[in-house]
Amino acid sequence: MKAFFSPLLLIALCALVACGQGSDSETAGRPANVTPAEIRTGAEQPEQYLPLLRGQQVGLVVNQTSRVGDTHLIDYLRHKSVPLKRIFALEHGVRGDVENGGKVADGVDGPSGLPITSLYGGNYAPSAEQLADLDWLLFDIQDVGVRFYTYISSLHYLMQACADHRLPLMVLDRPNPNGDYMDGPVLEAPFKSFVGMHPIPLVHGMTVGELAQMINGEGWLDGNKRCELTVIPVAGYHKQMAYSLPVRPSPNLPNDLSIRLYPSLGLFEGTSVSVGRGTGFPFQALGHPADVKGSFVFTPRPLPGASENPKHNGSELHGDDLRDADPRSRFSLIPLLDWAGRTGEKPEDFFARAAFFDKLAGTDKLRKAVLAGNSAEEIRAMWQPQLTAFQQRRQPYLLYPEK
Repeated sequence: MKAFFSPLLLIALCALVACGQGSDSETAGRPANVTPAEIRTGAEQPEQYLPLLRGQQVGLVVNQTSRVGDTHLIDYLRHKSVPLKRIFALEHGVRGDVENGGKVADGVDGPSGLPITSLYGGNYAPSAEQLADLDWLLFDIQDVGVRFYTYISSLHYLMQACADHRLPLMVLDRPNPNGDYMDGPVLEAPFKSFVGMHPIPLVHGMTVGELAQMINGEGWLDGNKRCELTVIPVAGYHKQMAYSLPVRPSPNLPNDLSIRLYPSLGLFEGTSVSVGRGTGFPFQALGHPADVKGSFVFTPRPLPGASENPKHNGSELHGDDLRDADPRSRFSLIPLLDWAGRTGEKPEDFFARAAFFDKLAGTDKLRKAVLAGNSAEEIRAMWQPQLTAFQQRRQPYLLYPEK
């Protein structure tokens, strides 16, 4: 059911296109559209990496997004006679069918018969023994450009392991679907966790390959070590390109809109408000049992492989249907500020997982500013100096034109 949008809600939706590094009332120029034929991902340039891998023992860090055209990278490399030894699985597993936070187990990849070693759920780095018989570790994972999306945290641990054990790492780069801007608070050291390991903005505007270079160059690995790194860049790509992902990057980011709304709605994971998990439109709706402002109604229910126990499971929720939001939405504080007063709860109940919210935000200043009743413009002003400094700090590591 589509909701009737009140004027206030329309204002909030319009704010979701607000420009990074600006107020929530500004509107950004939209990136130009791009078709897949106009770019070539790192994986789609075998002439760049196959000569380095032939005759070498290779470990893979891949998932369902790791493809050369319609062929999974595992199958493509086997067809090209690259000696593959094992697969390391991150959050959501090798085939992308494990829910957020779900157990990723060791096992065997059925189609290839390769052993799978889990690097999610407590064991984030491969052991010396697991790397000892490898000549290369290859990383090819589609990211979405948001600090709390954990693939870049896994990348950090992999780089550390490669640096510690002197194993070269190859990153096959892919476009960032939120790569056309930067915004949000820069992570502060006390709030470092697996959902935020680096002093970068919530929306950092970098690809995995660029971030890998920055991790190396800024000395963010323990012991100030450097990983022997090779990045195969995306050909024909610039940061203002709108990139439509051919494969969903995780079970609860099913389409382009959910990916663009993810920076704004992901923070609600630390609150009592549902983001639509347990429905067919995750990260495209907001709802709560006590809301009386929104006219959209939905009921979260368990979805195997996506949301086994969604927030407010089985309860009728009222709220906002965001499926008509602008497809090029940018990070906005308006939904958070709006909902902070919509549930009728005490602040400690609205911020139901306050410590987790602070880890997602990378600071406790955002939560405290919301509680103090600060405006979006006032809150943005708090992180603007750090955001400007980061923009300069990242320059040496960029691989693609910004305009």
